[in-house]
Amino acid sequence: EFEAGIAKDGQTREHALLAFTMGVKQMIVAINKMDEKTVDYKEARYNEIKKEVSDFLKKIGYNPEKIHFIPISGWAGDNMIEPSDNMPWYKGPCLIKALDEITPPKRPVDKALRLPLQDIYKIGGIGTVPVGRVE
Repeated sequence: EFEAGIAKDGQTREHALLAFTMGVKQMIVAINKMDEKTVDYKEARYNEIKKEVSDFLKKIGYNPEKIHFIPISGWAGDNMIEPSDNMPWYKGPCLIKALDEITPPKRPVDKALRLPLQDIYKIGGIGTVPVGRVE
């Protein structure tokens, strides 16, 4: 439910903050469960959620004008691969098209290898051992 996710300790807020902290520059917000019987594909509910999420994203440093907010129904497949007849009021891209529009980040291939660390062990007689993996 949206209200739980956007609440003070909600998962939506946590994920957005983590994305920003990790340097994610591009974002797509998929507003799911538009088929739920109390929502019933209504534009008013979409706009309510979009406004609240936009306000939060702006507070943490994103520009909501550059973010696609896509109303979808994962269960029914609405706006996932092709535009949905259930939401004629939505004029933006479907999810797959928005994903295709994301530009890949420039990789710093001229710099030293950066290894994501999973853990650090302090082993007596050996010292500190960082643990990670390259995939």
